[in-house]
Amino acid sequence: MNIKPTWKKGRGKLGFLSPLLGTWHAHADSQQGEVYCVRNFQRVVNGSYIKLSAIWHMGDKVYEEQCFFGCDATGKIQFWSFTSDGKQSHGELTDASDIHPEAIGFVAQMPAGVARQIYWPEVIKIMLHPGSIKSTHYK
Repeated sequence: MNIKPTWKKGRGKLGFLSPLLGTWHAHADSQQGEVYCVRNFQRVVNGSYIKLSAIWHMGDKVYEEQCFFGCDATGKIQFWSFTSDGKQSHGELTDASDIHPEAIGFVAQMPAGVARQIYWPEVIKIMLHPGSIKSTHYK
């Protein structure tokens, strides 16, 4: 049975992230073997931020991320990400309409190059760089 994801935006500055709220599961095959990921998006700090908690299982390895989406002091929508390997990234909202007209995109400059997080109604996909793991996520 196919279920079309609900993609209803909420109110407020971060309302456009409302479709992502909840827990998402992903499975993918990669060069490292099977990858399983669970992402949970929730409102935190009285709704001032959206927190993403993600955990990836890659064989016997586990990788975790805590990411916060919100406004900086100037009101610009940003994200701040912290990972279990001790790395951090920071980026901003960006246009991702090249993927889907309703796509939500964030971009960051990483040591390996530009990274984009992109979410859209039919599929949710993380694209870190060319050749990255691509997977389908259903609620």
